[in-house]
Amino acid sequence: MQGIDTIRYRSLLACATVLLLAGCELLPESPFAAPAGRTTGDCRAEVPDFADKACLLPDWAAFGLASQRGDRAWRDAMLAQLEGRASERRLARAVALAWGSERQWDQASELYKADLNAAPAELQPLLRYWLNELEGRRAMASRLVGVRGELVSAERRRVALEEENAALAEKLEALTAIEQSINLRQQND
Repeated sequence: MQGIDTIRYRSLLACATVLLLAGCELLPESPFAAPAGRTTGDCRAEVPDFADKACLLPDWAAFGLASQRGDRAWRDAMLAQLEGRASERRLARAVALAWGSERQWDQASELYKADLNAAPAELQPLLRYWLNELEGRRAMASRLVGVRGELVSAERRRVALEEENAALAEKLEALTAIEQSINLRQQND
């Protein structure tokens, strides 16, 4: 039994020595490297499109971040640049509008829904995520408007109840004064 353990130990030691001496030579240089040709570092389109498959996601993600960070002037300039009926233009407009004012959210949602299926399959999950996020913001804004309406209504009811309370207090004082007057007359008679 001891001889078998020694053989196993020596075999294990030999394998470990071979791996140690070989080092990283046996491993691929970069298993997740971009395919030969254009790399994602080369993707710098200001306005994204569907043409370059290698830059499809990086360009659209960068445009989404720029839309999120952009101010009104950037958004207005970009919307003017994105005029057109092509699906890629309309989807880019939807991305820009989605980060605009609440009034622009409805238009962004309509554009997303109308042209989402025209986008390349690789891009659709990202666009669908952005659409869902936009719909979530729209729903929250709608709920906020509803809550504000309820608060205004509750405030109006509170004011009306205070006014009614003040009127009842005046009537009570008047009735108390009448009762005291009647009591004084009865005592004097």
